[in-house]
Amino acid sequence: MKAATVIAGPVTARDPFFDNAKYLAIVLVVCGHLIEDQRDHPLVHALYFYVYLFHMPLFIVLSGYLSRKFTFSAGKARRLISTLAVPYLIFEVAYSLPRLILYGKFELSLLDPYYLTWFLLSLFLWRLSTPVWQQLRWPLAVAVALSLLTGLDKLPGELAMNRTFALLPFYVLGLMLRPEHFQWLRRPYMRLAGALTLGLGLAAALLVHASVPTEWIRWRLPNSAIGVDDLTGTLIRLGLLLAGAVLVAAFLAVTPARHTWFSGLGTATMYAYLLHGFVVKVAERLGLGLPLSILLGVATATLLCTPLVRRLFHWAVEPRMSWAFTSLRRPT
Repeated sequence: MKAATVIAGPVTARDPFFDNAKYLAIVLVVCGHLIEDQRDHPLVHALYFYVYLFHMPLFIVLSGYLSRKFTFSAGKARRLISTLAVPYLIFEVAYSLPRLILYGKFELSLLDPYYLTWFLLSLFLWRLSTPVWQQLRWPLAVAVALSLLTGLDKLPGELAMNRTFALLPFYVLGLMLRPEHFQWLRRPYMRLAGALTLGLGLAAALLVHASVPTEWIRWRLPNSAIGVDDLTGTLIRLGLLLAGAVLVAAFLAVTPARHTWFSGLGTATMYAYLLHGFVVKVAERLGLGLPLSILLGVATATLLCTPLVRRLFHWAVEPRMSWAFTSLRRPT
């Protein structure tokens, strides 16, 4: 995922706002995965529920916004393959190897993503669909309708279909956003409103988390599998979509717009996303507790975004694939 650019004359510079948002978002993702195994504790479960309401929607909204110029050009198609399709294959295999080492079995289904690789597959499909959404009169309404319909029946596990459709509105929302929307969020009074909203969201999560099944925030099962009728399930899903959108807006409102010490780290969040799962698998066996898990999450997210890690794992996360493509010819 690339940060947006601000063009001034012939010089193109990154907008640190988006890099800051992506870094802070990946910290939430890593911390959320590290505390997942401790959800039997009420406080941890509440924090887990709260973070999962908006951390992936945040990433998806940013991905949609930064995909607005995606077209079916040869160059964009090649980038789609080299930054999403090939890393997906690499990490599907990589995350299947521990099961071979620990349990003596190797299971690999390239169309049924394992663990956190679902996001790569879903983002691949969302980006392919970008030109379609840009032609519709009411794209967000259509995306929300598809998301709600997803809950009526169990879709095949292949291509992460349930999550791909259920979380689609956040990608389409990102496509619809314009720079002026983010400028509006950066106003001082919006920063205050965002902080209050995040605080109220946390308070609400502390109050309701025990009565809300965790599967609602994972977006991978139909209404019947969670134990509700379709009318109730549709209303809950609509409420979760709205809550996610509001919390994403609040989070972006409090995100620093200036250049910070972690702005550069926000350019490499895909490294942290794809690699942190190995740290999580080890940490699950250590029983670290909430404070240490959060500290480890911040440290892991930060370390995995550093230039050293990018150099070491560039071959897997951003492989150079020019050798696999034919040369681009300019039309005569």
